[in-house]
Amino acid sequence: MKQQPISSTIKHNAAYLKERVGVGTSFDVGFREIVLLKTDIQLYYVTGLVDSMIIQDILEELVNLNDHEKEKGKIAEIIKNRLVHQQVNSIKSMDEAVDQMLSGLIVIFINGERFAYVVDVRNYPGRTPQEPDTERVIRGSRDGFTENIIENTALTRRRIRDERLRHEMLKVGERSKTDVCLSYIKDIADEGLVKLMKEKIEAIDIDGVTMAEKSLEEFIVERKWNPYPMVRYTERPDVAANHLLEGHVIIIVDTSPSVIIVPTTFFHHSQHAEEHRQAPVIGTFIRWIRFLAIVASIFLLPTWLLFVMDPSLLPKALSFIGPNEEGNIPIVIQLILGVIGIEFLRMAAIHTPTALSTAMGLIAAVLIGQIAIDVGLLSPEVILYISISAIGSYVTPSYELSVANKVASLILLLATAAFGLMGYIISITLFFLFLISVRSIRTPYLWPLLPFNAKAMLSILIRVPTPYANSRPSIVHPKNTYRQPVKNHS
Repeated sequence: MKQQPISSTIKHNAAYLKERVGVGTSFDVGFREIVLLKTDIQLYYVTGLVDSMIIQDILEELVNLNDHEKEKGKIAEIIKNRLVHQQVNSIKSMDEAVDQMLSGLIVIFINGERFAYVVDVRNYPGRTPQEPDTERVIRGSRDGFTENIIENTALTRRRIRDERLRHEMLKVGERSKTDVCLSYIKDIADEGLVKLMKEKIEAIDIDGVTMAEKSLEEFIVERKWNPYPMVRYTERPDVAANHLLEGHVIIIVDTSPSVIIVPTTFFHHSQHAEEHRQAPVIGTFIRWIRFLAIVASIFLLPTWLLFVMDPSLLPKALSFIGPNEEGNIPIVIQLILGVIGIEFLRMAAIHTPTALSTAMGLIAAVLIGQIAIDVGLLSPEVILYISISAIGSYVTPSYELSVANKVASLILLLATAAFGLMGYIISITLFFLFLISVRSIRTPYLWPLLPFNAKAMLSILIRVPTPYANSRPSIVHPKNTYRQPVKNHS
């Protein structure tokens, strides 16, 4: 598509912007015309994306030119020298002028010139960095990514002051023109991975990505109906910085506090920053407890249902786990009702104001649970095991992984209820075969378990002390394998 060049007649440019952007119609599109040395000058900006005090300073500085300058033929050079800001560039097309203005820059047209100046003084509305609710730690930094892409890149740069850290800016969406930043360390990240991500982002053809990083993920990852997360989200700058040093690529989308980490495996979603804020032994203990919780969230309910259906599979020492009171409805129906009830409570907690959430929890725990037992709708054992499974899903660091595990658990539960022991064995086998077949950005999902990598698997099971964690994961194909330089001891 041929771009519209900037006209040397300023009235033509004004007519174009009035038709294209709605100058004079949209209240938030700012416009100011002044005369400098008998030359018409026009400024365009979007109110709310630019600090009004900066606009006033620019206008005041330019108006003062009438009292101090007399060289009419050098008006463009004089204006550029008086724009004392970090980034002042010239552009030659009206399409670029529109894009820059809608991104929060000031566009300055000069009558008689076939170019315009753009001044980067963006000041996006947003909140200050604060600790994300879903990734809290006892010790550690309390800052977190915000909805401002400039602040997010700064939070990353603050932790990695390496001249080889790259932040490449791209735009996505024909109408939204959303800023997307591709972050990586040049001499660590695989060039093929960086090129692949850039090509996938540039190939996105859509009006806009108003759902920010989630919409972007569905374009760069071919997941179809796979419920398991193919990328990892984080709102913590320290987690993002750590993955950059490992050789991953970070995708930051403007208007979203969550950044995307690629590529990732199943075990990446089970990690949490708290493990690295404690002593290695304590971190390992926390990691094992978390693995136990994840396993319980998937396999506890179908396994208990299998023992209820066929008590002969249980040794006498564990015979007490079966239901002592059957209840008025079958156990499998009780389990399904319990799982759905937990989802009701989870969704209600999301949509309930914080001031009322505590009261809602008390009502759910005391009234609904106890009354369900009293009327015979649910047995005490059903509530116990559903609660353990639910707690296991909440212990899972990745919200996306916890929901996917819940779906998998429900499928295993239905297969066990329908076909007994055979259904239990076959469904679990198919579940593992499914995970083995999954690829996340050409990366095996169960690495380092399958394909097996002993050294990497050891680092998954044990929180290795930082001085000994001196190699990057081979699955991201880093250019530089060792994280710490080898020192020659004399």
